Amino acid sequence: MKKLSILMAGLALSATTAHADEGMWTLYNLPQAVYEQMQAEGFTLPYGSLYSNPDAIKNAVVNFSGYCSGVVVSPDGLVFTNHHCGFEGIRSHSTVDHDYMLNGFFAKSFAEELPNENMFVSFMKEQKDITAHMEALRIHDWSNARQEAMIDSVANAMTDSIKKIDPTLHITVEPFYEGNKYYATTYQDFTDLRLVFTVPKSMGKFGGETDNWMWPRQTCDFSVFRIYADPKTNGPAAYSKDNVPYHPKHWAPVSMDGYKDGDFAMTVGYPGSTERYLSSYGIEEMRDAQNAPRAQVRGVKQAVMLRHMRASEAVRIKYDSKYAQSSNYWKNSIGMNKCIDSVGIVQMKRDYEAKIKHYQDSTGFLKGRLNIKHLGDLYANRHKDMKDMLLFNETFRRTNELTSRAINFAQGLIAVKNPKAKAEKQYAMFDDNSDTWDADLDREVMAALLKNYAEHVDKADLPEFYNDINTKWGGDYQKFTDYLWNNSILMKKKAKIFVNSDKVKNDPAVKYGEQLLTVMKNLHKKLAESIDEIDEQERLLCEAKVRMEQDMPHYSDANFTMRLSYGQVGGYLLDGKPSGYYTTAESIVEKMKRGKENFEYEAEPIMQELMSASDFGPYTDKTTGKMQLCFLTNNDITGGNSGSPIFDGKGQLIGLAFDGNWDSLSGDIWFDSKLARCIGVDVRYMVYLMDRWGHADRLLEEMGVVKVKK
Repeated sequence: MKKLSILMAGLALSATTAHADEGMWTLYNLPQAVYEQMQAEGFTLPYGSLYSNPDAIKNAVVNFSGYCSGVVVSPDGLVFTNHHCGFEGIRSHSTVDHDYMLNGFFAKSFAEELPNENMFVSFMKEQKDITAHMEALRIHDWSNARQEAMIDSVANAMTDSIKKIDPTLHITVEPFYEGNKYYATTYQDFTDLRLVFTVPKSMGKFGGETDNWMWPRQTCDFSVFRIYADPKTNGPAAYSKDNVPYHPKHWAPVSMDGYKDGDFAMTVGYPGSTERYLSSYGIEEMRDAQNAPRAQVRGVKQAVMLRHMRASEAVRIKYDSKYAQSSNYWKNSIGMNKCIDSVGIVQMKRDYEAKIKHYQDSTGFLKGRLNIKHLGDLYANRHKDMKDMLLFNETFRRTNELTSRAINFAQGLIAVKNPKAKAEKQYAMFDDNSDTWDADLDREVMAALLKNYAEHVDKADLPEFYNDINTKWGGDYQKFTDYLWNNSILMKKKAKIFVNSDKVKNDPAVKYGEQLLTVMKNLHKKLAESIDEIDEQERLLCEAKVRMEQDMPHYSDANFTMRLSYGQVGGYLLDGKPSGYYTTAESIVEKMKRGKENFEYEAEPIMQELMSASDFGPYTDKTTGKMQLCFLTNNDITGGNSGSPIFDGKGQLIGLAFDGNWDSLSGDIWFDSKLARCIGVDVRYMVYLMDRWGHADRLLEEMGVVKVKK
C-alpha cells in the first residue's frame, strides 16, 4: 500500500532463485535458505546472532533520527553514522566564529559533548507478524484513509499495553508486501543524543555533488554521537545535565583487519523505501510525472541557492543541510531515469506482468479482482494531475520562508495564542526562526520558481495571483515577490497576526497562501479519486507474484524497518573496465591538488599532509599495502541505509554504507546485480582521522582500538 501523502510531498524480473546479493531481509523471520547461503559465502556466526541472542547484531544497530541508520561501537554508547546524517546536528551548533561544519569538532571530555534538539536513536527490540489480526479486522475492505486509521489504532492499543510493562517502549505497525502482510515492531527511543566528533566538511563531504552517486570515492562520510541515559535506570530520558553515557548490552566490535576482494559483507540498517513490486505503469509515472519534474525544478532552485551560499559563509551555514537534501534526490531522479531507460525496465516489467497474467488465466487466482490492463488505465488517467502535484510541491512546499508561512497560515497550522478571547482579539504569531533562512536567497528562489511553474503548468491551472503578476507587475516575478515580502504581516518579526481582522484577510501573502491552498486541495481531490483502486490493484499484483513464485523466498519492499542485506566485497565493470573495489590515499591527494579547478575537492593543508603520509602505520591494509579509504560491496541498499554498519563474516565492523554508484539508481524499483554497488567508508579511514587529525585518544581507547605510537 502506497500512501498518497508520500506520493504527493522487490520485484525480481526473472523466475530464478533470488541472487545472494539481492534482498532487504527482515531479521526475525530470515528464511533458512537465505541464512544457509550467507554461511556458504562466509558468514560464520550462528543464526541467533542476527536477531534473537543477547549479543545479536540487531541490538547494536539503530534508527538514527528517523532518516538514517547508525551503529553503537562502545560500552559507553558511542554511535557511528554518516557525516551527512549528522549534518543538521553539526550545522545547528555552527556559527561563523565556531564553524564546526567547516572546521570539524571533537569533544575532549563528556562535558564538552553537545546536545541536539529533535535528534534521537531508536533500538528495535522485537518484531512479529500480526497479519491474521489485521485480516480479522477486514483491513482490505476499507479505503486507504480508513486503513491508515485502523493501523494507527492497532499500534496505539499495542503501545498502551506494552507501556504497562515498560513505559520506555512503543510499537509501530507497518504494511509489508504491498499490504499483504502486517508486522508490529517494538522500539525504544533515546532522545538525549550528543555530538562527539566530526571531521571538517572538506573530508565529510569530499567531492560534494561532483562525486555524489559516483565511483571512485574518497569521502570520509562519518560522524560520532553519544547516547545519554537516565543515571538510575540506564534507560531513555529527556535531556538533562545529570544524564550519563548509555551502557548498551551489546556493541559492534571495530575491526582493523580490513577485507579482500570476494569477502563476505553484510549491511544491517533502515532502508527507507523501495518499490520493486511496482507495476510497469507505476514506473512510467515515477519516471515521467515525478522524477523528471523534480529534477527540473530542483535544478532551478539549487542554482540560486549555490550562488548565494558561495558568496556568504553565514548563508552557507544556514543552507548547507537544505542544499544537500535537495541535491541528493535531484541527482537521484536524474540517474534513476537514465537507468530506467538504459536498462529497459518498463518493458521488462511489461513482460513479467504478461507472465503473471498467464498464471492468473491458467489458475484462476484472483480472477475478477486483479486486472492489469485496468491498472494501466487508472495510471494513465491521473498522469497529468500527478505531474502537476509534483510541480506544485517542488515549487511551493518548503522552498522559501514566505510561501511556507503563507500555506501554513492558510491551513490553520499556526496556533492561536488566545483562543478563548473575543474573535477580534484572537491572534497568532510565528516563531522567530530567522537564523535558519536568508531573505535575499529566499526571495530570489521564490521568484525563480514562480516563473518556472508558469512555464510548466497549463495556464488554466495556475493560481489566481498569476493574473496579478501579469497585469499589475508586468510579468516581473521578482517585483511581485518583493511586494509580498515587504508588505505582508506574515514576515514581520514578533508581529501579532489578528486572524479575524479585515487587515489580515486582505494581506497580500495571506491571499497568496489561500490561493495556493485552493490549487493544492483540487489536486488532492483529483488524485484521491483513483488512489484507493490503484493501491488495491498494486497489492493484488504483488500477491499474484508471490503466489506464482511460492517455492522461492521473498523479501518485502523497504519501509524504514530494520533489514539485512548481504553479498561480497568487489567491483564491477565501469565503462568496460574493472572499477577496482577500493580507493587509496594517493587518489584523494590527486583530487585535492585539483581543488582550484573544483571547489568540492578543496581541503585544508593538514588534510593533504595527512593523506600524503609515507607510512600509515596500523591503518595500512596488510594485503594491498595501501591506506584504503572507500570500498565497494554488492549489498542491496537504498535511502535510509546511510550510516548502516557494514559487517564482515565474523560480525565485526569494517565500514559504513554512505552511497551507491550511478548504476544503482534504479535500485528502488529493480536491483541490477551486475552493476549496482554499495559504497562504504572504511572504518580504518575513519579511525585514522580520529587519531591523526582529531587526536581523539579517549574515543579510540573507549572503542578498544589499540593506538600505536607514531
